[in-house]
Amino acid sequence: MKQKIKAFLQFFTNPRLLLCLAVAWMITNGWSYVVLGMGTFFKINWMIAVGSAYMAILWFPFSPEKLLTVAIAVALLRWLFPNDQKTLAVLYEMREKAKEAIRKRKNKKKAEEQAHK
Repeated sequence: MKQKIKAFLQFFTNPRLLLCLAVAWMITNGWSYVVLGMGTFFKINWMIAVGSAYMAILWFPFSPEKLLTVAIAVALLRWLFPNDQKTLAVLYEMREKAKEAIRKRKNKKKAEEQAHK
């Protein structure tokens, strides 16, 4: 367990990945904070409204923003740091595990449906 936690922390504290996550966050969220701040500072009502409305949407439970942020970060990582094979290998392994979990879930669901027939 300790080794898994250490590997997890090393992966997520990778400076390249953190940079890509920060840029992706600015693309998906950060602009709304900047717009809200500028709107408040300069007393521009439409900026306040747009920034506030977008931030309110981010708090909805079904908001796909976090998935989009991670997807953009991974794309940026592949584009900006194609030679970072260690991080890309971990991402590939995570993707394969997710695919396998989805495959198992589908097979289990099919088996349950056939058992009910």
